[in-house]
Amino acid sequence: MTATTTPVPQPAPAPQRLRAAVELLSSMRFAIALLTVICIASVIGTVLKQHEPSSNYVNQFGPFWAELFLAVKLNAVYSAWWFLVILAFLVVSTSLCIARNTPKIVADLRNAKENVREQSLQAFKHKAQAQLAGTPAEAARRIGEGLARGGWKVKLQQRSTPQGEGWMVAARAGAANKIGYIAAHSAIVLVCLGGLSDGDLIVRAQMLLGGKTPYTGGGLIADVGREHRLSDANPTFRGNVLVAEGTQSATAVLSQSDGILLQELPFAIELQKFIVEYYSTGMPKLFASEIVIHDLETGEKVPARVEVNHPARWRGIEIYQSSFDDGGSSVKLQALPIDGRAKPFEVQGVIGGSTQLARGDGPQAEKVTLEFSGLRVINVENMADSSRSGADPRKVDLRESIGEHLGAANKTVTKKQLRNIGPSVSYKLRDAAGQAREFNNYMLPVDLGDGVPVFLLGLRDTPAEEFRYLRLPADDKGELDGFLRLRAGLADPVMRGEAVRRYAAKATEGGKPAVAEQLAASAGQAIALFAGDDAAGGKGAGLAAVSDYLEARVPEAERERAGEVVVRILGGVLFELAQLTRERAGQPPLPQGAQTQAFMAQAVVALSDAFLYPAPIAFQLKDFTQVQASVFQVTRSPGRNVVYLGCALLIVGIFAMLYVRERRLWVWLAPAAAGSQATMALSSNRQTMDVDREFVQLRQQLLGSPAP
Repeated sequence: MTATTTPVPQPAPAPQRLRAAVELLSSMRFAIALLTVICIASVIGTVLKQHEPSSNYVNQFGPFWAELFLAVKLNAVYSAWWFLVILAFLVVSTSLCIARNTPKIVADLRNAKENVREQSLQAFKHKAQAQLAGTPAEAARRIGEGLARGGWKVKLQQRSTPQGEGWMVAARAGAANKIGYIAAHSAIVLVCLGGLSDGDLIVRAQMLLGGKTPYTGGGLIADVGREHRLSDANPTFRGNVLVAEGTQSATAVLSQSDGILLQELPFAIELQKFIVEYYSTGMPKLFASEIVIHDLETGEKVPARVEVNHPARWRGIEIYQSSFDDGGSSVKLQALPIDGRAKPFEVQGVIGGSTQLARGDGPQAEKVTLEFSGLRVINVENMADSSRSGADPRKVDLRESIGEHLGAANKTVTKKQLRNIGPSVSYKLRDAAGQAREFNNYMLPVDLGDGVPVFLLGLRDTPAEEFRYLRLPADDKGELDGFLRLRAGLADPVMRGEAVRRYAAKATEGGKPAVAEQLAASAGQAIALFAGDDAAGGKGAGLAAVSDYLEARVPEAERERAGEVVVRILGGVLFELAQLTRERAGQPPLPQGAQTQAFMAQAVVALSDAFLYPAPIAFQLKDFTQVQASVFQVTRSPGRNVVYLGCALLIVGIFAMLYVRERRLWVWLAPAAAGSQATMALSSNRQTMDVDREFVQLRQQLLGSPAP
């Protein structure tokens, strides 16, 4: 019986494991893997909006994916810890690769490889032989001088042979190709180091080691504690400063994924005047700020002008014109009774402030907070006709269709008509539970091409949504009074009854009383359904209630005709109601014509949509006093010059590696009976047609032998 034993594997020695780790870190496959991950992360950071409120991600992707994105910091990719770690590993990997290969490259640059054997020259693709006059020493000097004049690095070597003294001429050109390798890899290291030094790495280090924490509350900047502030000695930062006209600020806001940090500046920025210039279309063409820099240490005051792409610099900090905002404009708003019952009133406030409103009377009145969000004096919109279709079955013109899509790059099928449609105000109505809706209302009526200008009242439930607009037609004076009177009359049963009586009387003038009575009953039922009167037996209000009523009580075969009759009756009653409201307001009656017809058509749709408006009142901008504010981006970027140097090295390195060919030339000169026997060979790191042509030229120049 025999017994066998299996040896227990011993762990590798520490130096061997360290050598294997260094080999992995400095390998090309490891660097390519890191670059691949960085590229994927950059794509995610470009496609996915960064630093958005968490509610936006929940609305767009759902709770599960939003929580996952926030957990792995996909909402702040470029400042995520894992992204910075990958950059750090890329720096280490590339640095090790440079450290390993640079000595070899330097040694190869110094080595002319003059010790190559004569038999080895026969293995090269480009080779030639010729008989030269003169001794090998004379031929070697002549060939070496010719190569040196052509920019080659030449080295001569004398050898002893059985036939006598021979000479080897070794030359090299294109050494910049290997230097380009070092330059390109060094550029990657410099760019990554510059990016790390100018990124959030140092700020996060201060948060980790210095006890700094992001601030998540609200209130005044002066009330924020020291644990949320960075000193003015911070070597690198990038933040925003909001300065209103006539004020100054010395604190920048650094946005973090979980809050903000405040960065103290060694100076204060005072905004004297914000300048904006517009094109004839209303689009802005220039943003500029006239500022005064107050040095907090010396008290020096330095005037400067900041424009887009033309920053101001002070104490190593650059001040860029980032954007503009409202600096606390005062506004006067007029309450519009959208429900037809609320009483109109005026309210004044300051953008950024709020005021309390009461919905109802008595102690049970619901408290609502009106928050003044923003004021925009200029609103440039594309007012081109968007109803044009790309395919018209009645007209197929191949030449025109092709012509629309070919030509200059600025040629588009859809023509733009940019026009300033006037000021707008944004506000929020927040209930006692903290839920808020955002509203955006325009001050002036807008002509949308429907025959009558309309006032646009926008609303949205969350910031992630687009605004939905209620269109209220302007009356003959360009105001909302006519529509609001009509809305109030619709909410009044007495006025509705009078309008029905007038409509029935005019429609059956000279007819039978029974017909007039029947028409009045139908008209009263239609207007009651439209007004949302519970006694009418419908559900809801507006055109939707009328449609539901017809679907429930009229056979499908007769529904279309009945709908046309009801809409005609409804339009006639509303017209009489409009005339009645104008009569009681002391206004002349509406004239018969296309303008009045367009107004009433838009009014019917607006009255129907008004029942879906989530607030009983809307606020229209009546007057304002604008105060401009500039948003400056202040940066201290010590790594900027490092990145510039890295970019320059990268350009030089890539150019050298792609466009500079490394060539080596050997000419062996052996003694012969009638002079010297020459054997020439040429090698290159890339085999191209240029190498073939260069070899032919060198053979003719050095050996005098024609091309075969």
